[in-house]
Amino acid sequence: MPVKMARASCGRDYHCCPDINTAVETACKSGFDFVCLPIVNPRYKREFIHGPAKNRPGPLSRSDLVLSGQDWSTLIVGKTSPWLQLDSRVEVIRKNSEAGFKQELAFASHLGLPAILIQLKHGKNANLARCLSEQIQAAYFQQQYWIQIPLISARDQADCLMEGGQTDEEREPQDDTWKWWHEFRTLCDSQRRINVVLELSTNLPDEEVLDRWLAEPIKCVMVSTNLFLTNKRGYPVLSKPHQSFLKKLFKLDIQIILTGADRHPDKGLHTYQQYLDHLWQVRHQDTDLQQYQHCLYMDNLWQTRSPPDPITQFAKGYEDYLQSPLQPLMDNLESQTYEIFEKDPVKYSQYQKAVYYALLGKIKPEEKETKSVVLMVVGAGRGPLVRASIAASHQADRKIKKVYAVEKNPNAVVTLENMKDEMWGDLVEVVSCDMRSWEAPEKADILVSELLGSFGDNELSPECLDGAQRFLKDDGISIPCEYTSYMSPLQSEKLYNEVRVCKDNTPSNKPLDHNFETPYVVRLHNCQVLAPPQEVFHFKHPNRDAVIDNTRYTCLEFDIKQDAVLHGFAGYFDTILYDNVTLSIHPDTHSPGMFSWFPILFPIKTPIYVKKNDHVVLHIWRSCNAKNVWYEWTIVEPTVLPIHNPKGRSYTIGL
Repeated sequence: MPVKMARASCGRDYHCCPDINTAVETACKSGFDFVCLPIVNPRYKREFIHGPAKNRPGPLSRSDLVLSGQDWSTLIVGKTSPWLQLDSRVEVIRKNSEAGFKQELAFASHLGLPAILIQLKHGKNANLARCLSEQIQAAYFQQQYWIQIPLISARDQADCLMEGGQTDEEREPQDDTWKWWHEFRTLCDSQRRINVVLELSTNLPDEEVLDRWLAEPIKCVMVSTNLFLTNKRGYPVLSKPHQSFLKKLFKLDIQIILTGADRHPDKGLHTYQQYLDHLWQVRHQDTDLQQYQHCLYMDNLWQTRSPPDPITQFAKGYEDYLQSPLQPLMDNLESQTYEIFEKDPVKYSQYQKAVYYALLGKIKPEEKETKSVVLMVVGAGRGPLVRASIAASHQADRKIKKVYAVEKNPNAVVTLENMKDEMWGDLVEVVSCDMRSWEAPEKADILVSELLGSFGDNELSPECLDGAQRFLKDDGISIPCEYTSYMSPLQSEKLYNEVRVCKDNTPSNKPLDHNFETPYVVRLHNCQVLAPPQEVFHFKHPNRDAVIDNTRYTCLEFDIKQDAVLHGFAGYFDTILYDNVTLSIHPDTHSPGMFSWFPILFPIKTPIYVKKNDHVVLHIWRSCNAKNVWYEWTIVEPTVLPIHNPKGRSYTIGL
């Protein structure tokens, strides 16, 4: 089925606006959704300390009566005056700018504007950050503050032009504008109401620099008409590198702001908006956009586009949404939880394939009429693994003597009993019991389980299978037979703020920052992985060690390729079900189309600024006692952090 998607949100930027009603009407007719206007006329400079304009009579700006309250709050983004220099070394200029800045923010709040656009022109903005933070603390109105930052500074852009328009990858930029942003947001304590408006430049930096911006809270991208080329039909188009970067940004559902004069007046401003809209609609494709002609073509392409892949479709709305990992041993899962994961098109197909090959390994072709196997599904849930195992026996033309479906959740057992009566009959015996305490009437040839979490062992598969392996024959097969966890350093202010926002809900018996000592399952989206994943813990089944010990410890060292901010670590796993049949959420080997597991996030309490060629050294422990399992983790390089979650004080997994 073709998928029809909502169009991009696109705004028009005005440097000066003599008539606000005309500007809004013109922009709306051209297809724009909002306009960016100066809060105060750019030529209306006020002087609060001393000077000829100190006692200037007349109103500060246009009347709020020129538009309705609804229009102010939905159509207008206010821009602060360009003459403001809150970090000037000249005291009079600084104080004058402070007073003007506060006056403009107050009037914007009075108008009910949804957002205010503030431009960073350099990297020294400590006083601007202080004044903005003061405004955020005092304001009752939840305004958004959009910080406009150039992708490349004016000085570096000029250097590129002097070099013939070619970007020299060996030349270090004089001004890294990402560092401007990092310092500013750090001074503002990473306030969630402060977001980025990224201003595209003619020359683009290298791929690593561009990808780093994808981990920042970008609200809009500002595109100048000067960036557009003219195709052979006379329409405005962007270069292939600009298209590619915009498509990456569009996956974050950003908005677009078009700025600059109309360079294609015969086509009209609406052609720019339509072209940007078109780019947004094909952001998951590699379509040749040079053939863009008009809106009819764009609509046709939109309506016939391919559907999103299963993972994107399943995860829609869950991007960067923190979830507590399941604890199936302590909690009985609900019917809807079972239903969601049973829809996975890949996982159970792979399980069926693993059982198929295990049956072929257990029963040779010449034995298939005389030999059968006992198969146990431990943690049977509502029966998908039972169905997959029976289907595998038919596919392999091998006999199963008995299937034991062991499940501790009494509510899921009701479903299993019904399935037995309606479909399976005497082939399946339903056992309502915890696998660790069950006394099996006979030993199994094949033990099948589905106890893996996003980090492999975090739903206590090792403990459960170690307890259940006593009723597996000496030559028995465990499916899965082994699994490995992995971790990568991660940058994401979005996720950091998502963890921090729960700070006020700290239980009285927990430390104040207990949220940062808890792992979260999350569909990673607005983030950047700073180094390739490395192996953490490994488990094999059956475990025939004389003394079984599921505690683990490892130290990992990651090499950082560019300046960034470390907010935590992403965790993944892969598993060998049997022989060459695998499942994986490792980024490099992810099972295509599988959505049963999202990655796991291990946050850190204090974001760490890391530099190019820094080494990040992580220590992580898996600890156990008679009642619980928990993780502890810390960083010792490039700076030392306290150990997170010591003795499981904030988070444990109950046995």
